[in-house]
Amino acid sequence: MALPPPDPQFVLRGTSAAVHTLHFSCGGPEPDVPLLFSGSENGFIHVWNLKTHRVDTALDGHGRKSVYCVETMGGKDRLLSQGRDQRICLWDLAEGRTSVTDSVFTEHVGFCRCSLLKVAQGRWLMAMAARSLEEVQILELPSKTSVCTLKPEVGAKLGMPMCLKLWQLSCGSQPVLLAGYEDGSVVLWNVSTGKALSRLICHQEPVMSLDFDSEKAKGISGSSEKVLSIWSLNEQQNLQVYKTHELVNAGISDITIRPDKKILATAGWDHRIRIFGWKKLKPLAVLDYHTATVHCVSFSDHSNPRERLLAAGSKDQRISVWSIYAQT
Repeated sequence: MALPPPDPQFVLRGTSAAVHTLHFSCGGPEPDVPLLFSGSENGFIHVWNLKTHRVDTALDGHGRKSVYCVETMGGKDRLLSQGRDQRICLWDLAEGRTSVTDSVFTEHVGFCRCSLLKVAQGRWLMAMAARSLEEVQILELPSKTSVCTLKPEVGAKLGMPMCLKLWQLSCGSQPVLLAGYEDGSVVLWNVSTGKALSRLICHQEPVMSLDFDSEKAKGISGSSEKVLSIWSLNEQQNLQVYKTHELVNAGISDITIRPDKKILATAGWDHRIRIFGWKKLKPLAVLDYHTATVHCVSFSDHSNPRERLLAAGSKDQRISVWSIYAQT
């Protein structure tokens, strides 16, 4: 008999708005306080102390416009956030500071989260949806130098980019970008040449979220439909459908594969979080706590696997935090 799904380990309240993005910062050599960053519809970024379950700091840098991406850049003190004010902000949080040190004006009106890839010490690549409808721009940070603009071929009609994932096989290898588009396709781009390597139609509807496992050369995407699409990348850099998984209810806002590549979580429009085994996409648990759409899911980066957590943010203004190590 299957075990009943667990309850959340704890729930974080106090954002006063729908939660759109989450990012953990729990690793690191020094025994620091584990943190969870959340971005809300009211423009605030909350820094949660996971020992006290309270907000350490509230950051206000997006003119009360919804924040839908937060990422740390090599430690807890450097933060990147992206909001509906069409700005990507870089923050310095060292020694209690709460200052925006730099920002990039994206001129993009959609909800497409930017994607970061560390390419060297203190150097990142950032992919973001550009001003022109179908384009993706790649910048180097912190210099903000433009690396390239990825434009679909004339007549491709991909629509807007909806989700982005920069990755590289190993440090020093060529960076590549996976982009999910409004027409339901996923495109693999070579960032160095600015050329599309492969395109695969995975969904009938816009691709809402995707994640990729570079070790297995396998990815997964979700849309507003009832289908998860799993696809793989062959030696010739061609994307191909590996399998699909039918869901009970339509609508996936977010998908994330746990860092150890054992399980993945999806955020559902049906208020539920679903956990799957990544190897065969075996359904493992349905976490039922929220009373509205779940917008985002994130796994913690604890160095000890037994401490790892899963957080989910919802339109119901709550963040549920789960310990599901034992169930896997």
